[in-house]
Amino acid sequence: MTEVRYREVQHFTSPWLWGLLIFIAGLIWWGAVQQLVLGIPFGNNPASDEGIAVVALIFGILFPLFFVVTNLTLEVRDDGIYYRFFPFHLRFRAIPWEEITRLEACTYRPFAEFGGWGIRWGGLRQRGYSTGGNRGVRVYRRDGEMVLLGTCDPAALVAAVNAEMK
Repeated sequence: MTEVRYREVQHFTSPWLWGLLIFIAGLIWWGAVQQLVLGIPFGNNPASDEGIAVVALIFGILFPLFFVVTNLTLEVRDDGIYYRFFPFHLRFRAIPWEEITRLEACTYRPFAEFGGWGIRWGGLRQRGYSTGGNRGVRVYRRDGEMVLLGTCDPAALVAAVNAEMK
C-alpha cells in the first residue's frame, strides 16, 4: 500500500438535511409508539401493526443510520488521488498521476451543475462526489472526463497534489 500524504473525511452535515431526517424519524416513531405501545390507531386509515413496525424500522432507524455512516474520504498518495464514497464504494477509486492533465480548486453550483450532493453525474463525462457545500477540486483526466471532488479545503488538496506530482 502506498503512503497517504493527505486525507480528508467528510460527512453529511447540513442542518436542513438533519432537521428533515429528525422530523421524519420523529413522526414515524411517534406514530409507532402511539399505535404499537399505546394501542391508539395512527391516522384515519391506520396501517397494520406489522406495517407500522416495518416503516419504523426503515424510516425511523435505517434511513437516518444510512446518513450517519455515509462519508466521502479523499486521499492523496504517492501514486495518485484516491476517493471513496462509503457505502457505495467499498474500496477506494484511484486517479493515477499519469491520467491527470490538470486540476483546479473551484467554487461550483451543486444543484445547477450536478443536481445536488452525493455521487452525481453532471452531463457528458462529468462526475461529482460531494457531501455538501460548494467548494471542490476539478480533476481533468486524459480521457476527457472531469471528476469534481467536494472538499472543505480545496487549497490544501491542490497543494498536496501539486507536491506529489512534482
